[in-house]
Amino acid sequence: MSIIVQKYGGTSVSTPERIKAVANRVIQKKNQGHQLVVIVSAMGKTTDSLIELARQVTDSPAPREMDMLLTTGEQVSISLLAMALMDQGQPAISFTGPQLGIQTTALHQKARILDIDVSRIHQALAQNQVVVVAGFQGVAENKEITTLGRGGSDTSAVALAAKLRAACEIYTDVEGIYTMDPRKLPGAKKLNYITSEEMMEMASLGAGVLHHRSVELAHKFKVPLYLASTFSDQPGTWVVNGGNEGMEESLVTGMTSSRSDVQVTLMNLPAGMKSLRRIFSEMAEKEVNVDMISQMMNGNQRMYVSFTIPREDVQVARSLMESWHAEDDAIHWDINEKIVKMSIVGLGMRTHSGVAGRVFAALEGAGIELKMVTTSEINISWVLAEEDEAKAIQAIGQAFELAEEE
Repeated sequence: MSIIVQKYGGTSVSTPERIKAVANRVIQKKNQGHQLVVIVSAMGKTTDSLIELARQVTDSPAPREMDMLLTTGEQVSISLLAMALMDQGQPAISFTGPQLGIQTTALHQKARILDIDVSRIHQALAQNQVVVVAGFQGVAENKEITTLGRGGSDTSAVALAAKLRAACEIYTDVEGIYTMDPRKLPGAKKLNYITSEEMMEMASLGAGVLHHRSVELAHKFKVPLYLASTFSDQPGTWVVNGGNEGMEESLVTGMTSSRSDVQVTLMNLPAGMKSLRRIFSEMAEKEVNVDMISQMMNGNQRMYVSFTIPREDVQVARSLMESWHAEDDAIHWDINEKIVKMSIVGLGMRTHSGVAGRVFAALEGAGIELKMVTTSEINISWVLAEEDEAKAIQAIGQAFELAEEE
């Protein structure tokens, strides 16, 4: 009897009625001869509501106490789903991350999974129970409760699937993975398959449908990963390792557009590797993920350095830059929050030339100026003013046929 790990997002369990519907889906899968481990997020907008509660109490909530607060959201949803399953005659048991032994690093709000003790899961499955697990949370070696950051429930699900040598099914409010968010590009094409390499790029570049850490884990441990809608029986999308028989490498598989980053520019820095090492070492010590980077000399042994970071880390960056300015008043800095980061991704870029030229021609034709550009083997990313986002999406979508013809 094979084990399947299913994960249901917050919209899937946002009401008691939806929790009952999820219970029905779980039972249907179990009746097909599978053992089920189900990861559940907090109900609906619960996490956002808890964050807002904290902000009403303090402007600077302690990370440890935020983890204590936020983990209560999943505890509600797992217990309710276990109750709904038992009400329909299916034995079930719920576990929080600490109860299950999901071991993490000790960094609050950004912890990483180190190991999982699956002995309690196997015991429960042997007793014909469905195991319902709180996503997004774990426990550090010092016994402190931790959370994995936004999207951490996806990561919990794939990590459990890897440990259990199981397939992982992610259910959410979309019917699969598209060439572009259909809310931004009407007519965007749904993909039957996407490689894990392409999906890792898209997730890390802002595609919100799967968290990039979960895709990295699926790729590393060769976990079969499937994404579909909780609210539809339409086929979803398989994330596959390597190529797939009958698939050709698309020139451009998908496009992302994200407002989750800001652009930081440091001006009049002392030129040289020492300054660069200090900037990015101090950012790394604070667990700030730096993405796009550009550098330009401005004479007099000084330079400009510009880079993007997650919007949530603006305060950390600001405090670091203030300390640099205090040491050297020639250093100035600017944070541009009114930007959008866009990217295109495709394995076909490795073997086809001229993709960048087509991107820039399409953007020039739409009258769009770029602030930063970076490339890799399978993606091209650029930063532009937020007011140009819609025009750029349409221009690139048309240039690479990412949407169905009307």
